[in-house]
Amino acid sequence: MHKEDREDGIDAALIALLALLWEARQEAPGKPWSLAKLAKRAGVQMSTLLRQLNALSSAGLVVLATAESGGSALLSAAGAELCASVFTPPQEE
Repeated sequence: MHKEDREDGIDAALIALLALLWEARQEAPGKPWSLAKLAKRAGVQMSTLLRQLNALSSAGLVVLATAESGGSALLSAAGAELCASVFTPPQEE
């Protein structure tokens, strides 16, 4: 991986995937997105998506469910908290 593909030691692809999962949470809180939908939105192959989701799942940021007929993913409570702090603009007083 190239140095410019990372932001402060975090893979930019993982940040983009977290942003997609944050978007999913905003659209339908508590409802997971299918892996097919995530792969299409992210513009990556399923194998790449699963590798990224497994990394986020290992970090406790994503809940991943896989099955023969597909699977789904959504942010964990810790992932939602992280995304809220990263992707939500600060409120002005």
